[in-house]
Amino acid sequence: MLDREGYFRRWADLHGGYDPHASVLARTWLSGVYAVARRCRTVPPLAITVAGLGAAVAVPLLAVPPSAGLLAAAAGAAILSGFLDSLDGGVAVIAGRDTRLGFVLDSVADRLADSAYVVALWLLGAPGWLCVVAGGAAVLPEYVRARAGVAGMRAIGVVTVFERPTRVILVTALLVAAAVLPGQHAVVATAGAAAWALLGVVATSQLLAAVRRLLG
Repeated sequence: MLDREGYFRRWADLHGGYDPHASVLARTWLSGVYAVARRCRTVPPLAITVAGLGAAVAVPLLAVPPSAGLLAAAAGAAILSGFLDSLDGGVAVIAGRDTRLGFVLDSVADRLADSAYVVALWLLGAPGWLCVVAGGAAVLPEYVRARAGVAGMRAIGVVTVFERPTRVILVTALLVAAAVLPGQHAVVATAGAAAWALLGVVATSQLLAAVRRLLG
């Protein structure tokens, strides 16, 4: 079984060479994932992926009607979905079961989970058009990265301001804010959708600059 440093190296190989030691947050998060993944290495990674997607789908289902208790539960589901999203890859790496098909399925599950988060904001009162823009802005950086990979970019390009962990943290914070501000859930959701859209645009700009530098 891989030790922690071996896991970090394999993780870096699968993420375009990004060094987890370069970020305290990344190193701390991945260390926690490694500690749990060691104990779950006999669980099929796909089962964890499906469980994570199920937790993400539960977010909008729990968000309405908007009561403090349900919103807190939705925030917990969002955190759980984010952790399981990392855990499935950790188990796959440690158990030597990381595959190209698993990578594709995990990416699809991530996009579906992001969509579920945006649906939760819409159900809480954010305008539909703004949620559509927010959802598109979140997907666009991933599309740019995928197309750049086809064009020959082997690295992830750059760690943007709106990677998957940031999206999980943002939606969790919004759900908690809606829970502690009775009657203001629509205002919170609208501000959150606007922030989601803005961060997506910034992330796309960061990535396009990196792609231009790497691909010339």
